[in-house]
Parts: sequence; structure tokens; C-alpha cells
Amino acid sequence: MKGPILPGATVGVLGSGQLGRMLALAARRMGYRMQTFSPDSGSPTGQVSDREWTAAYDDLDAVERFARGVDVVTLEFENIPSSVVETLEGFVPVRPGRTALGTTQHRLREKTFLRGAGFPTATFRAVRSRGELDGALREIGAPAVLKTAGFGYDGKGQTRIGAPEEAGRAWEALGGGEAVLEEWVDFEREVSVVAARGVGGEFAHYGVVQNTHRNHILDLTVVPAQGLPPETVREAVEISRGVFEELGLVGTACVEFFVRADGRLLVNEVAPRPHNSGHWTIDAAATSQFEQQLRAVCGLPLGDTQPLRPAAMANLLGDLWVGGEPDWAAVLAHPGVSLHLYGKAEARPGRKMGHLTATAPTAEEAVRLAEGARRSSQHE
Repeated sequence: MKGPILPGATVGVLGSGQLGRMLALAARRMGYRMQTFSPDSGSPTGQVSDREWTAAYDDLDAVERFARGVDVVTLEFENIPSSVVETLEGFVPVRPGRTALGTTQHRLREKTFLRGAGFPTATFRAVRSRGELDGALREIGAPAVLKTAGFGYDGKGQTRIGAPEEAGRAWEALGGGEAVLEEWVDFEREVSVVAARGVGGEFAHYGVVQNTHRNHILDLTVVPAQGLPPETVREAVEISRGVFEELGLVGTACVEFFVRADGRLLVNEVAPRPHNSGHWTIDAAATSQFEQQLRAVCGLPLGDTQPLRPAAMANLLGDLWVGGEPDWAAVLAHPGVSLHLYGKAEARPGRKMGHLTATAPTAEEAVRLAEGARRSSQHE
């Protein structure tokens, strides 16, 4: 299909979690149809899509049938086999694109790309054996972090090595195989830039937000990041723009950073799809990150990214359900608070079940609202 892919067309999404769900809701509002492809049925995305394809990602016959029924394909989950993208590209545009996906879904390829392109990263070494791990530890020193090369998210697939004698335990914990050893970064804070790049290379960003993690899972995002020097904000945005351009990425994506105590930025990870730290945009930006993803992959003009008010986003993990269904009436009694639940049938500790967004005249007040509303969800 040449030219913009206009409302009325059908968008396909690989993956069927909450990111696809929020994309589908934005697509429906703009008059698009939606189909999702994943191994799961009754999924968060499938619940609000026109069609839910349930098949393994390596079922290329099913992938081809899926491709014939859509006009463009994007993703909400990056651990997609390259053979799937290659099959789809024979029928429809696939965005963000094979290069962006193949690079960012594999930690070693991603780190190597970032270093080769001149972007600031923590010191790292490739590790493919226990012997290489010992050698890398001698070079980098301890403490350090050992991470699987692929298929890691929310802190999964990584372990801290506090001293060289812990190397054996760490290697066994990850099950061997290809890995990356990174220096331990003593950072002052974590921030991220959610942005979008269009088919023609146009770029729009949502500024720099500050993130707090708990047990390696994002807990709270504050908009805008507080106390960052203007030059650090500009640098983070320009690095993100450069990463998008080097990858040829089309769509919404996120660059995560560590900010060292001396103010220097290090790129931690690149997510080639909408990101948890951008969920606040649904309620507090002129164009949400999901509508922006849709605009970008369909070749439409990018939307206004101006924040409407300071905001805070608090994740709702399955731990909140331990005492029963949370008290949503108490949550919604807080002014300026919006509730987003993802339609997941089973609540498990550490599982992202939803999020809250609070808006207020100041970021500090938004944080108090979001955290207070989340606490009030717990029954006495």
C-alpha cells in the first residue's frame, strides 16, 4: 500500500499484552480495525481487537494468513523470531523494522550497536563460557551484573556478582549460554525518553521522565523529571534521536538511561515499542504514545507531544490482589486519578495488572496523589 494507511484500514500487532491493548483502543477510536497475533487466547489485546490469531510465532503458515488480512504490522513485544518478520515483509510493511527489532531484542547486539555508534554505555564484555566470565570479571571488576544476551525484561535474566567467587553461582543461575557482563553503575537516578519517528524520518519526543524501580520492575514514573539540568535533558533527547535514526526505527520507542552522580548519561536499554514509562501520555499528553505509534506506522503526521499537566504513573502489580480484589472505589475517590486495568485473568506477584495516572499542578502533588490512591486500594 503506497501513501498513508488511513482510518478504515486494518492494523496487525505481534504480541497480545497490555501494550497491544492500549494500541488497539487508540486505533478503534481513530476508526482503524485491529488484529493481534500471539500464542495466547482471550488476551488483553484480543479482548478489544476485531480478530485474535492464536498460533505459535514460528507457525509461518498462520503468520502468512495473518499478513494477508492486514495493511501494516507493528509490535508490542520484541522477542519475535526474525523469520516471522521476514515472512510478514513479503506482504505488508512491518514497523519498526527488522533492523530495529533484531538489534534491540538481543542485549549483546544492542550494546555492541550502541558502542559502535558512539552512544554512551556502561563498560561491558561478551561472555559465552565460564572461562570468559572469569576473564571479563578480571577486566571489569566486581561488583558487576551478568545478563542473558536475549529474552530479558523487568529484571529477568540477570544477576549481580558482588565478588569474583560468586561467578560460578551467577553462571549457573542464568543457565549458561551467551551473556553480557556489565560494570555495576552507581547511578543517581534512572530516566527515559519516549519518542516516535515517522516514515519520513520526522521525530517527536515526550521529554525526559524519571523512573523508580522496585525489584527491577518499574514502580513509578514522574513527569517531568525533577531537578535535571537543561543540558542533561537536551543531551538525553539528542541521544534518543540519534538512536532512532541509526536504527531506522519507525514507530514509538523508548531509550532508558542511567544518570551518574556526576550528571553523565549512560544508555541502559532501548525498547522498540511503547514503554511502561510512557503510559502517563494517555491522560496527560496531547497525543498518547499509542496514538503516536499508530500515526507513525501508518505514515500519518506525528501528533503533538506537549504534556498537558505534571503527572505521575504508578504500576499496579498482582501483589495488590493478595487480600482480594483491590478497592477501586477508594482509588477513584482521589481527584485527578485515572485507573487503567489490563484485562488479565490471573493476578500474580510481580505481574503488571494495570496502572494509575495522577495529574496535578505540580509533579510532587501528582506523586502524592498516585501513591495515595494506590495505597487506598488495599482493604483494611
